[in-house]
Amino acid sequence: MINSHASSDDAAVAIAGARAGADVVRNMYGQRLNRIDKGAGDFATAADVETEKTILGVIRTARPDDAVLGEEGGQQGAAGAVRQWLVDPLCGTLNYAVGNMLVAVNVALRDGAAAVADPFSGEIFFTDGETAWVRHDGADDALLMPSPATRLVDVNLDPPFPSAPGFRAVDLLAHPGFVERFRPRVVSTTLALAWVAAGKRAAYVTDGGDLSRSVHFAAGIALCRAAGCVVTGIDGAPIEAGRGLVAAADDETHGLLLSMMRNRN
Repeated sequence: MINSHASSDDAAVAIAGARAGADVVRNMYGQRLNRIDKGAGDFATAADVETEKTILGVIRTARPDDAVLGEEGGQQGAAGAVRQWLVDPLCGTLNYAVGNMLVAVNVALRDGAAAVADPFSGEIFFTDGETAWVRHDGADDALLMPSPATRLVDVNLDPPFPSAPGFRAVDLLAHPGFVERFRPRVVSTTLALAWVAAGKRAAYVTDGGDLSRSVHFAAGIALCRAAGCVVTGIDGAPIEAGRGLVAAADDETHGLLLSMMRNRN
């Protein structure tokens, strides 16, 4: 059983952390930021580091006994802690570094509440683990309602490609059925998952391992599940099985995408 009072409080912590992080991201936007090399073409900036520090400050104040896994700082807190927060302070670092505003701030309690903030639109997508909403500039919270109506599908084309040659996202884009039914988009940030939950996208597809416990994906997956999206791996199995992610607005869209990935002709 989920303690609704506790989960509601956890949602408030996730929202507060995401909002505080979004403020830092927005305030540092446009500055000349040195890149911190992380290898294999990946990097962080001072904005990533400062944003994570700010989010950790919120979590530590509200939940001092919880552990945190941060994109930049790694594992922090008691090793035996029952609860763990997953923090990706700036999802879309490359976008941000070149002056593109398509970025997100992700804060998720493992198997619980989560929030994804868009620093530039002012939207915060959040869930208590059961239901998902969006909050914008002090307006009343609105339920997230997935819809396939846009026919827009975000596909992550970033490496690595652990399922190749059996599955490659780029092959999906060339599938005749995909071209006939959908239109591709490439966002490269967790906003793509939040938009599926909100009905702004019909689906999102990415290769990868077990993404349910990833700082990059956990918050977006939590939103999609709470909103009622169909969420599986690229083979239709639970994402915990470690085979990427397909998050779709409905069963029909999900089934169509799986059939195209299984039959590449």
